[in-house]
Order: sequence, then structure tokens, then C-alpha cells
Amino acid sequence: MDNPWIAALVALFVWWFATGAILWAVKRADRGGPDAHLYTLLLSLPLLFFGVVALTATLDGSGPREVYLGFLSALAIWGWIEISFLAGIVTGPNRSECPPGLPLRARFAHAWGIVAYHEVLLTAALALIVWLSREAANTVALWTFVVLYLARISAKLNLFLGVPRINVEFLPLPLSHVPSHFRIARLNWLFPVSVTVLSLATSCWLERLHSTGEARFALLAALTGLALLEHWLMVLPLPDQKLWRWMIPAPRPDDEMLTREKTHGL
Repeated sequence: MDNPWIAALVALFVWWFATGAILWAVKRADRGGPDAHLYTLLLSLPLLFFGVVALTATLDGSGPREVYLGFLSALAIWGWIEISFLAGIVTGPNRSECPPGLPLRARFAHAWGIVAYHEVLLTAALALIVWLSREAANTVALWTFVVLYLARISAKLNLFLGVPRINVEFLPLPLSHVPSHFRIARLNWLFPVSVTVLSLATSCWLERLHSTGEARFALLAALTGLALLEHWLMVLPLPDQKLWRWMIPAPRPDDEMLTREKTHGL
């Protein structure tokens, strides 16, 4: 498991499988009753429990086992928080579509109201992991969460400011109002900054990997590279949704109509 290629493949597989599993769970809940999304979140609590236990158990170790478990623990905590958002349980005080014609500052305030509680929860989780890792020998979980946190903020801001391609095919019904806050545009000022920072971060992890040969840097380099890829998929005309479509239940006709109506947002 010290092999960097194995570590990179593990990161790629976990990214693909975990994303598909979360999408499958929340889209399946769309077909349930009014409490189906809440039950989905409650049934996924073992994921959060595993993440917290694995994180605390691996802080003092630096072997391959601790490295991989630290990586998976951060992904588990992150995944449960993402489920809470996609299920529409932990979102924000605003549950309505963005009114048309709002100036940028007012549109940002409205968009913040859509995700406020979710962002606070992510920030609290990050702060807790930073505190737990302050004297730890194994900081893989910390850096994994940092990469996810910063990449997600960057992605959300780019969607808000405007990008050429916005895929809302897999958005669950509780978030059907979210695309109204997106903007389709040729490009925005933040996108070049985002891809440059992510490229530099990937290069830094690769340099550390080349210098040390340690699997932890392969995991972080692969994860950061995937975040960079997700940013480029906002621009490049590639059918990225095919990676997970086979895992998602076929949409009902009314779901397809709802998605088509909200695809272009502003």
C-alpha cells in the first residue's frame, strides 16, 4: 500500500464511488415520502461515526494503515455533511428561488442564505479537525479536508459568478431552487485564479511525492487533481455526468421537466 500508484488509484476510485453512492442515496429518497431525505441522513450516521472514530484513532500513527484510514475518515465526515445538504436538511434559511434582476451584492446575500447553515457546519468540522490535528503525527485527514473545503468554496463561487457549463442533472428535489442562483457565462475573473491555485497545489503534492515517495502525498495529489478536473469540467464540453448516470435511478417525467425548467437559472 506504500505504492504511490495504488494510492492514486484508491483516491480516484473512492472519489468516483463515494460521489455515486451519495447521489444514489439522495435521488432514491426523491421517490420516497416527505421524510425520506431525513431518513436517508439518519441512516447515514454510521458514516459520520466511522469518520470521527477513524480520525481520532489514526492521528498518532504514520504507517500506511493510518494514512489510508485518515484519508477515508476525512472523506466520511465530508460525505455525511454533503448528504445533509443534498437531502435539504442542513442548507440555509432561504428556501426560495433567486428573484430575477437582483444586483450582484443582493444576489450573493440571497445565495448565501441558501447554503449558510451548511457552510457553518463545514467550517465547524474543519475547525475541529484542525484542533484535533494540532500535534498529530498524521495530518492526512486534516489536509484532505482542507483540500475539499477550499475546492468546494471555489466551485460554488465560480458557479455563482458564471461558467459555461452547469450540470444540474443530479440535483435532488429539495435543492431544485438552487440552480436559480447559478449563472451561465463565458468565464469569470475567479476561474483562472482557481485553476492556477489548484494546479500549484497539485504540483506541490507531486513534488513532495517525488521527494519522499510516501503514499500520503499521492492521495493528496490525486484528490487535488480531481478538484482541478471538476473545475475544468465547468468549462470543457465533456459528458462528465456519464460517470455516475448508471448508478442513479431513472428520473420520473415530472423530475425531468423540473430539471429542464431550472437548468439555466439566471
